[in-house]
Amino acid sequence: MSNMSQRMKIQRLQDAFFVNSTRFFAFFVLALLSGIIISLLYGALPSIKAFGLGFISSSDWNPVTDQFGAWPSIRGTLISSAIALVVAVPISFGIAIFLTELSPVWLRRPLGICIELLAGVPSIIYGMWGLFVFAPLFADHVQPWITEVTTGVPILGPLFDGPPMGIGMFTGGLILSIMVIPFVTSVMRDVFEVVPPLLKESAYGLGGTTWEVVWNIVVPYTKTGIIGGIMLGLGRALGETMAITFVIGNSMNDMNSLFDPATTISATLANEFTEAHGELYTSSLIELGLLLFFITFVVLVLSKLLLLRLNRNEGSHS
Repeated sequence: MSNMSQRMKIQRLQDAFFVNSTRFFAFFVLALLSGIIISLLYGALPSIKAFGLGFISSSDWNPVTDQFGAWPSIRGTLISSAIALVVAVPISFGIAIFLTELSPVWLRRPLGICIELLAGVPSIIYGMWGLFVFAPLFADHVQPWITEVTTGVPILGPLFDGPPMGIGMFTGGLILSIMVIPFVTSVMRDVFEVVPPLLKESAYGLGGTTWEVVWNIVVPYTKTGIIGGIMLGLGRALGETMAITFVIGNSMNDMNSLFDPATTISATLANEFTEAHGELYTSSLIELGLLLFFITFVVLVLSKLLLLRLNRNEGSHS
């Protein structure tokens, strides 16, 4: 009996240690997040006092006169990420469907490994490849053709008008899409594989085509995972630094088309932080980092709300 009570005492101590240790790490993450926010706010305080909310909408960036504005960087971050998602999501969806539904068995594993290896390539390698290989080919063979095809077309014409320089907003978005594809594809493939075979076999037995099975069975069953994969890709695109710095052109000037050079928040930080002199200059760059943190936070919150709404609607329909 004493051995039993001793064993129960040890088990209670082990449970208490496990609960308290996991609680500590959970609160440590919250404390770390709070520390990052507080440090960013403290570092950005001189800029916030000097420019206020006008910092967000201002396009001025002149270190000589200590005039700084975040709008060109914010605009570039949002547009480049949007281009990356528009290009990457359909391609990732197609690759994931091919790997799970159409690919021969002998090809699935090698092709899946190749996709995953792309995610392990350092971002600076993508940037160097984009600058020295992709940008010249894009300027010589693709940009003139796009401009010619879209000339006179409403909306598209002005978007793709401009000199074919190779580097610019559109090139940056395309490089980001190549970097995003492995992440979105991996998530989509994993969630597609968890669809019960019985559901798909039943649909095929009723005469459904592959597309009908995918669209009516696979996608509704895995929509939460699909959105999660897209949000993962968006987070990757929003925070990318080195690759986008190489190919976007790093210009604070106004954009007249997607072919013009531009910049993003991360590219501005990478280019100018080492050259920042003076409290206001450094503080403005820290405020840019705070804005990037806020943008990412808003995107994650909106995605979570969307997932909760989808789950709630699914429950009401059932």
